[in-house]
Amino acid sequence: MPPAQTTLPHAVTIADGRGAQLLARALPEQPAGVARALAAAPALAGVVPLPAAGETATRFEVLATLAAADLEVARAIEPHLDAVAILAEADASPKAGAYGVFAAEAPMARLEAREGRLEGEKPWCSLADRLDRALVSAWQGDERVLVDVDLRQPGVVAVEGAWHARGLIGIPSGPVRFAGAAAEPVGEPGWYLRRAGFAWGGIGVAACWHGGAVGVARRLLDAVAGAPEAAPLRLAHLGAIDEVLTASRLALTDAARRMDAGDVDEPAVLALCTRGIVARAVEEVLARVGRALGAAPLALEPEHAARVADLQLYVRQHHAERDQAALGAALGVRAAAGERMW
Repeated sequence: MPPAQTTLPHAVTIADGRGAQLLARALPEQPAGVARALAAAPALAGVVPLPAAGETATRFEVLATLAAADLEVARAIEPHLDAVAILAEADASPKAGAYGVFAAEAPMARLEAREGRLEGEKPWCSLADRLDRALVSAWQGDERVLVDVDLRQPGVVAVEGAWHARGLIGIPSGPVRFAGAAAEPVGEPGWYLRRAGFAWGGIGVAACWHGGAVGVARRLLDAVAGAPEAAPLRLAHLGAIDEVLTASRLALTDAARRMDAGDVDEPAVLALCTRGIVARAVEEVLARVGRALGAAPLALEPEHAARVADLQLYVRQHHAERDQAALGAALGVRAAAGERMW
């Protein structure tokens, strides 16, 4: 049975369409801009299913639908949903306000956690000057710990002027300097990276990439629909896009099914494979839509131009050949133990 129709023009179906229906009920109107997205995030987190809890495909559809409409909105809301899931996995509850998750590392920046206080610099802190709180990873000796931090307290300073991107302009992601900021531990040392939810969060980001690719691809679909006798090359590009988006959707559907069933021995392997499939689809969609439509939409249509620039930057959270090498290494270990993956 086909999924029931929703009133959301940007609805993206990954499994049965329930995610778009949930989103239509929770947010009858897509948040216009990052500020409204952050304001809506806590209430939305109260109704979106947690990952690996029986309705993961619905969660992925919510993320994909948000991204198909506006990648900046999705990029603002997804970390809050991830933070709520992380806290739930730690048997903790979120405090009031909008959360981010700051867990990236950089060679020249190091954040130390000492006796409940943070000292140092953390890179890639998206919306740090607009969020209320964040889950932040820091070093405690040789181990990484996760802490819950009030970003509005003294001793937390978002570095200005560091964000020069032409995509995701509304999601500045520069460094933050911490000087004695109070921090509450979440889980034991090392827990953040060891838990299965670390992989589940990465697949959730891939659902956003998928939705962004659908949004870009629909520009070509609309062009073909408006000209049924479209040039054969446009039709070829559209057919190829359908192939890769179908592969991307099926990868997300399979990941959601396995997560819900508890049928994942190595969460990191599932995340690497799923993210790789989706990222490859995104890159092909961007390339083919660009070749099929030419320069005009990129130069003359602000919504399409922004969507393309946003998606190009967002998908670079996938680490390309480095992630493929990590996946290959994991498969090699299993093959050496006598397991055949395919």
